[in-house]
Amino acid sequence: MFKGIGNLASIVKQAQQMSTNLQAAQESLKGQRAVGRAGADMVEVEVNGLGQVLRITLDQGLVERGDREMLEDLIPAAVNQALAKAKELHRDALKEMTGGISFPPLDDLLAQVDT
Repeated sequence: MFKGIGNLASIVKQAQQMSTNLQAAQESLKGQRAVGRAGADMVEVEVNGLGQVLRITLDQGLVERGDREMLEDLIPAAVNQALAKAKELHRDALKEMTGGISFPPLDDLLAQVDT
């Protein structure tokens, strides 16, 4: 009657450990930084490993010229570059957490949870 209880306890313990590891990875990613640049470094965007934008730096000359159209082109390019690097940090953290084994559906699911 109680034949599967040992397995169930093991599964629950593994799930709890995975949750703890996931929280640690989230904290680590929050402290990591990635930078994206565009327009010969006239625009720089810094994000953390969770993909949260932390800082945008604009070249003073670019601002003084008031070239709105160029800013509208360069800012998204720099943001997208920084976010791509943050996604790589996230992917690396998941690989480390899973012992180097990649689980594409799990990676995609966790990426959706983080954003």
